[in-house]
Amino acid sequence: MGLRALQSCASRSTFIWPIKGCPTGIIAHPLLQYPDIPGAKGNSESCSFHTSSLLCWDRPKGPQSWPKNNKLKFPPTPLGEEQRPAFVCHMKTNIKYSPSKMWYVACLVRGLRIDDAINQLKFVHKKGSVAARETLEEAQKIAVRDHNVEFPSNLWVSESFVGKGMVIKGFRRHARRRMGVVEYKYCHYFVTLEEGEPPEHYYHFRRNLTPQEMLQEWLEEQRMRTINLSL
Repeated sequence: MGLRALQSCASRSTFIWPIKGCPTGIIAHPLLQYPDIPGAKGNSESCSFHTSSLLCWDRPKGPQSWPKNNKLKFPPTPLGEEQRPAFVCHMKTNIKYSPSKMWYVACLVRGLRIDDAINQLKFVHKKGSVAARETLEEAQKIAVRDHNVEFPSNLWVSESFVGKGMVIKGFRRHARRRMGVVEYKYCHYFVTLEEGEPPEHYYHFRRNLTPQEMLQEWLEEQRMRTINLSL
């Protein structure tokens, strides 16, 4: 049966039948009356001839393993040792923002208290700061609701980083019938909140060295130096 025959069949009668996974739920299909056509059996699930591929496309959900860290179970803390602080992992996926631009926002809030991080993001005039602030506020609520954190303000940002999401490519017209590729980038934002006070220096290389450490560093530099025309 050719294309014109199919068009004539569709003009005579059309049936509405459901399709699994399709957001619209139903689609018109003219082949259910004609069992002699390949693929047009009576069962709607076994029929492979339909035009709902664009309607059934679903956006990728992104990473799924990061929230599983909240379900980790640790053994009881031995008597006399420091109690393990509570923590919560949260993320926001498929943010319509470039990962390289979101990196600056993620680095800003590392090592800050949760209230200070949210206040700082309110004054950052970037698109990614809104998504980061929403993620921090959601993680704060989850910590109080599900992880037995007594005070919502007794949290600090221990981890804050960005992951690359999907990249949709488009085209832009140029002169002399040429085309340019345009990339629409998405990113994922990950954050971890811990209970307690943040460390004095989040990055160890930014802290002031003690006199003994300064002497040890100087000795290492002297041992690694190269003396010309020496034995």
